[in-house]
Amino acid sequence: MDLRLQGKRAFISGSSQGIGYAIAASLAAEGAEVMLNGRDALRVEAAVERLRADYPDARVSGRAADFAKADEVAALTAALGEIDILVNNVGLFGLADFASIADDDWMRYFEVNVMSGVRLSRAVLGGMRQRGWGRIVFISSESGVNVPADMVHYGMTKAAMLAVSNGLAKLTRGTAVTVNTVLGGPTFSHGVAASVAAVAEAQALSAEAMKDAIIGQNSTTLLERFIEPTEIAHLVTYLASPLSSATNGAALRADGGVLTAML
Repeated sequence: MDLRLQGKRAFISGSSQGIGYAIAASLAAEGAEVMLNGRDALRVEAAVERLRADYPDARVSGRAADFAKADEVAALTAALGEIDILVNNVGLFGLADFASIADDDWMRYFEVNVMSGVRLSRAVLGGMRQRGWGRIVFISSESGVNVPADMVHYGMTKAAMLAVSNGLAKLTRGTAVTVNTVLGGPTFSHGVAASVAAVAEAQALSAEAMKDAIIGQNSTTLLERFIEPTEIAHLVTYLASPLSSATNGAALRADGGVLTAML
């Protein structure tokens, strides 16, 4: 299927690895020009080179910026130029006991996970509306609607992303601009892989055995395995395309089939 993305210019935050990189690769495969992003300039450069090697005809660039640092975010938004597709993917996540989460940590999670999307959307939405076409996709999580007890601070930010996305969609009324959210389930990204490896080492197990054990204990997924980053990327790429013109203000699940109960 031709998703008609040739010549579209996309920026994907937090895309030097994991889900963000998979989204960038999927967009590049469809002919879009992509700009990668990450905190570390060397990692961004390496990701750009990797993507260019996989898709020699693709137009790929990169821009390092830490979304926890206001000056770097300001420099990034000033340098973006005309963006047709914005994917708000960057985010922090981690397990933490609610009573132990300090105010500074709450604010850091909100600053990176929520305000990154606010600032980037503010920088590009006006231009999209003026030009008459655009796509903004927020990468939220099932944790935003079913908040884990050991990740309340993370779930809070993912719920806030849903609110921002839905509100921004109201500003696109009567245009060919859309704003949507993807709710991902347990995805085996680089961050998750590192966490699994650390737990496996602590328990003297192989990473693969720990991976199977973790998802085996999760009785709330029909998929019964971790989601691959490319599976999230496929849905995002469709939402970024002209073919998704009738989908706006929506929260679409790519969560592996979440159940509220098991019989």
